[in-house]
Parts: sequence; C-alpha cells; structure tokens
Amino acid sequence: MNRVDIAWAFGKPIMGGPTALLTRLRVYGKDRVPRAGGLVMAYNHFSWIDIPAFGWAAPRPVYFLAKAEAHAVPLGGAYLRLFGSFGVRRGESDREAVRRMRDVVRAGHALGIFAEGTRQRSGELGPVQPGAAMAALQEDAPVVCAAIYGSHEWRLGNFSPVSIAYGEPLRFKDLPRNAKGYRLASAEIESELRRLWEWLRDLHAAGRPRHAVPPRAPEHLRAAVTLP
Repeated sequence: MNRVDIAWAFGKPIMGGPTALLTRLRVYGKDRVPRAGGLVMAYNHFSWIDIPAFGWAAPRPVYFLAKAEAHAVPLGGAYLRLFGSFGVRRGESDREAVRRMRDVVRAGHALGIFAEGTRQRSGELGPVQPGAAMAALQEDAPVVCAAIYGSHEWRLGNFSPVSIAYGEPLRFKDLPRNAKGYRLASAEIESELRRLWEWLRDLHAAGRPRHAVPPRAPEHLRAAVTLP
C-alpha cells in the first residue's frame, strides 16, 4: 500500500461520505470497474461537487488529472497531490502531464480524466478531448466511462439528487496510436458518456429506482478484462 492508497483510505469517508449524503448520491454499475491493473476513467463534468462524488463512487483509488491552476493554490494543491492528483496546463501542449498520465496507467493505477477538459456550465455534455484516448491507446489500457447527472442542478441548500452510472470497460485495440486513433477513440468515449448520461436522465425522470443496470457498450468495444 503506497501513500496515495493510505490517503484514499482515510480521506474517502471524510470527503466523500458527506458528499454522498448531501447529494443523495446513487451509483449504478460500479461492479463493472476492474479492481486492479492500469485503467483510464473518463468522466463528464458539471460542478465542483463532481470530484468528491466520483471519489466516493470509485471502488479503487483514482489519480485525477486536474487543471494546473488548482494545483497552484497553496493548501488546496497540496491536498490534491496527497490523493495522487497532478496538474495539466490547459490549452497548450504539456509533455510532462502526458508523461505522468502514461506513468500512472503503466504502473497499474486508475487515471481519472474529466474528458471534456473543463466544466460544462450549460448542463449539457461537451465535446470529448483526446487526453483519455491518448493515455489508453499508448498504454493499451481499457477505458471505463462514468457519467454523472444532477450535479448541474445541485446547490448548497437545494440538495438536488445526483447519480453516477459506470459503463463497461472499452478497448480500442484496432486503432492506431496517432492523432487519427485518438480522434476515433475520443468519438467512441463521447458516445458512451452520452449513452450513460441520457440513461441517467431518463432514470431520474422515472423516480431513480435503486436497482437498475446501465446500458451495455457496443460489442466490438467491450474489453476482455477480469471483473470482481
């Protein structure tokens, strides 16, 4: 067990527990996440509450990729790094961040990426950027998409319900490790996130039943991984 594992063991209930209560969080499909091995987690992103919500829902520690500005905050940045997070400079080529992303996956950890690159304040999904696809293709690792719904409406005081749905592991083994491959894989990730998000939207409209199974991924993308 490394220091990040220890930080998650203590920090998850401290930060994630209250978040789960305040958002009335429900999580669907968590059993689809491989418990070991290099993995890329691709998330959509609406609100600051997404980070502790995804952290609480995760069945294993996640090394989050965060904007460099968050890591520049003296106390906040140190806290993020304690949990294995590292920064990326948005809008420019950041070779060091790409190297760190690949190192995390190669070492057998779960890399967490907000796939759209920034919060979508409109409450609608945005275009997926190539970071998640790049890390997955370069390290031949599966991608698990996880969509969140409800956090775009959640505010302190209204306690609007929030839900998370995990997709099946995806593998892009037939795509080239170049710009074309990253573009095609990103399009598949975007489609999977939308499929999960729309499923959650309909689930909320139906009253959010506790027991429901998120939609399956396209058969040609399902990764051959061992699940618990």
